[in-house]
Amino acid sequence: MPWPFKPKSRKQIARIEITGLIAGNTRQRVLDALKTVEEKKFPALLLRIDSPGGTVGDSQEIYSALMRLREKVKIIASFGNISASGGVYVGMGAEHIVTNPGTITGSIGVILRGNNLERLLDKIGVSFKVVKSGPYKDILGFDRELTDPEKTILQEMIDTSYQQFVQTVAEARNLAVETVRSFADGRIFTGQQALDLGVVDRLGTEEDARRWAAELVGLDPEKTKCETIEEPKRLLSRLIPGNTGRMNSGLSAGINWLEFELSTSGQPLWLYRP
Repeated sequence: MPWPFKPKSRKQIARIEITGLIAGNTRQRVLDALKTVEEKKFPALLLRIDSPGGTVGDSQEIYSALMRLREKVKIIASFGNISASGGVYVGMGAEHIVTNPGTITGSIGVILRGNNLERLLDKIGVSFKVVKSGPYKDILGFDRELTDPEKTILQEMIDTSYQQFVQTVAEARNLAVETVRSFADGRIFTGQQALDLGVVDRLGTEEDARRWAAELVGLDPEKTKCETIEEPKRLLSRLIPGNTGRMNSGLSAGINWLEFELSTSGQPLWLYRP
């Protein structure tokens, strides 16, 4: 005889936030949260994205996990203040997308940056002696300019990553590849423009997205609540509640950005750089 009462999670909508730069820590947190959504059998997921993007591989892994989860769970994405580049890519894993009219989105493209400190090093009398197994092993070395063959190699890599991005957007939004290419040149646009281009489905708030998710799975939008899936709090945070973490949020964000810049130097990124 089947159990007559549904679990609480079957009457709620799961909610996951993707905020800030998308890198390894974000990927792992989101993948764990998606696993929880599947295990608890939530009927729908509200994915709140407020991110300028991040690393290519981490964005692709989150997208792939969302596509697998879509076989069991309805997924609605809500774009916040900014959902650009890798944020857009992750959003393509949702069945439907809601955005604010003034949301900054787009920036569909790939960027790779290195640093050339050759002139500075010459001034202070520092040089590097390099022994390498092949001509391209020290590509993007900060002590010299790129050679023409190296530029060709890197451009081909960027073009491949870009094509993957364009293809994903085209398939997710049922658009022609050439149509996506027409606006996937790195430009940013508003949520209103994104709707006109076919990148999103509706204009609205996160609350509008929640109500739509509830309707899609036959729940009452007036009564259905969201359960935000978060990583467990550290013991100290549980013992000493308060605003201590918020006070340092600005400094922490700055440190995180610096760490991201240093760790991803020379990597192709799906990242909007204002």
